Amino acid sequence: MRGLQDKVAIVTGAASPIGIGFATAKRLAEEGARVVLTDINHIDVEERAAELQRAGYRAIGLAHDAVDEASWEDVLQATRREFGPLDILVNNAAVCILAHVVDMALADWRRQLDINGVITFLGCRMAARELRSSGRKGAIVNVASVTSMVAGETSAAYAASKGAVAMLTKVLAIESAQYGIRVNSVHPGWTKTAMLGDSDDAEAQTAEILSKIPAGRLGQPSEIAAAIAFLASDDAAFCNGTALVVDGGQSAQ
Repeated sequence: MRGLQDKVAIVTGAASPIGIGFATAKRLAEEGARVVLTDINHIDVEERAAELQRAGYRAIGLAHDAVDEASWEDVLQATRREFGPLDILVNNAAVCILAHVVDMALADWRRQLDINGVITFLGCRMAARELRSSGRKGAIVNVASVTSMVAGETSAAYAASKGAVAMLTKVLAIESAQYGIRVNSVHPGWTKTAMLGDSDDAEAQTAEILSKIPAGRLGQPSEIAAAIAFLASDDAAFCNGTALVVDGGQSAQ
C-alpha cells in the first residue's frame, strides 16, 4: 500500500495474539511502518512487540490505560522519543459485555459506554492535536462494529458505544479535513478473536452466528487489519468520514 513506509503508527488494544489490534500492528509493520503497540496488559503487549522485532520489524510495546489522559500523554511522548512524530492512530481497544437489556446491570452498561466511548474520544483528541501541532497529514482509524448499523440481541450497550464511535468519526472527519487529517472507521462483523470467547467450541452458538453471515464463516483478524491498513494508507487519500464495513455480507441483508 502506498504511503505507509516509515510512517509512525500507534495501535491500541494490541496485546492479544489473535486480536484485531495485533493483526493490524503486524500488517502496518509489514507495509514498512514503525509501530507502537499499546494495551493495559503490558506484559502481553510487550511480547507482541517482541514478536514483530524478531521478525525484523520496527515495533515497541507500551503499557497504556486508554481511559486515562495522562497515559495517552505518556504514550505519545514515548512514541516521539522512539520513532518521531505520529502519523497514524488506530483506536482499537474496547470491551464487550453481552446481555439482554432487561437483564443488563447498570454497571455493565456504563462500563461499555464509558470505556469504548472515552477511549475513542481521548485517542481522537490526542492524535488530532498532535497531528495539527506537527503539521503532518495523518490518519485516524477507529474500530467500530457492524453492530452500530445492524441490531442484534444482547448487544445493546456494545452497539450503543460503537454507534458513538461511528458518529464521532464522522464529526472529527469534518473538523479535521482542512488540516489534511483523515478520520475513518472500520466496522467488523463476527470475527475470530478472543472477544468472541469460546463460540467456535459451542456448536449451537456458532451455528446461530454463521447463519447470519452470507459468507458462511467468521472473519479473520488479518482481513480486518487489511481494511484498517488501507484506510491508513495513501491509497485511501480521498476517504474521509468513511464507514468501511467488513462483515461477510451480514449488514447487506
